[in-house]
Amino acid sequence: MQELCICDGRTMILQGNTAGKERMGVMELNLDYEADVFVDTANMDEETWLECRRKGIGGSDAAAVIGISPYKTARDVYFEKLGRQPNQEDEAGWVAKEVGKRLEDLVAAIFAKKTGFRVWQEKVMFRHPLFPFMLADIDYFFETPNGTVGVLECKTGNIHTKEKWDNDAVPYHYEVQCRHYMAVKNLNLSYCACLFGNSENDFVYRCIERDLDFEENLILQEEAFWTENVERKIEPMLYGDGDLVLASLRRYQTQRTGLDEILIESGYGDALEEIYRMKLEKAAIDSDSRRLEQKIKTAYGKFAEMLGNATRGLCVAADGSEYHISYKPVLRTAIHKDNLQRMKLNDKELYEKYATTTESRTFQLKKIVK
Repeated sequence: MQELCICDGRTMILQGNTAGKERMGVMELNLDYEADVFVDTANMDEETWLECRRKGIGGSDAAAVIGISPYKTARDVYFEKLGRQPNQEDEAGWVAKEVGKRLEDLVAAIFAKKTGFRVWQEKVMFRHPLFPFMLADIDYFFETPNGTVGVLECKTGNIHTKEKWDNDAVPYHYEVQCRHYMAVKNLNLSYCACLFGNSENDFVYRCIERDLDFEENLILQEEAFWTENVERKIEPMLYGDGDLVLASLRRYQTQRTGLDEILIESGYGDALEEIYRMKLEKAAIDSDSRRLEQKIKTAYGKFAEMLGNATRGLCVAADGSEYHISYKPVLRTAIHKDNLQRMKLNDKELYEKYATTTESRTFQLKKIVK
């Protein structure tokens, strides 16, 4: 049986706080250990489970701690570990999360059938005996016919994310999660399996071999985060993808001061000038885009007239090229804002039952030259 393996030997570059590495110098990993059982999670309620997770860094936290998670920042993990409740609960994507949770068993079963490996669960949360800030609540374990035991991480995704697994790749944040688990359990092999749909062609699995250089850097960064930020209660620097940063700021807003305006130090002028320059550049691009969009609409207007009530058209050019046109009506159901206002005036109870109020903030920058 052929097994797909990722063995690229990639070494991760340290980001952010490197105090852990400076303190420890050159780190030589001691591989003579067995993971401790931190807590039994069988029949554990979610609130207790979340409380246990706050005692250390879990596999799904690792990517955020080193700044490469597409879902949250190191700052979000920091507040989670301190038990701080978010100002706004992020309910976006809850269906995808629930589907992923419920289909873990199916993903494991498909993996077992395709590989012939024995798979099983261990309903415990593990802890690294040498680095006790590292925790692991692992989906499944597997055993190959030759007796090799490893970690099986089960994922689900929509079909549009399948390309991220092309050429035997594993999304980087999933790879980091698996490497975290291998470190905690002192195992040399893991598989990450993902189901994208309801056919066998919509299932992939990838092998990740242990990389001790990578693991050393990961442990150093996790230790720095835990000892320099969580234990000292020092908020980590907020960096990363812009949307994630703004989402984090909304989720964990600072205490409101009541001030409508604050004075920012002059040293930040260069950074604000750069934002101002980029906004001018974007405005010029947007203006060109709008003009081009108008030209496109003008150009296809004649073809829309030709189609009439038809929804599709075909043109075979002189050189044999085929141009397929689609012009299908799209129906949307919505309540116009004027009717919504009437509902508020005429049936306030019904309006308040279904209307929701959310808060958003628009960052605007204006430059005044003196």
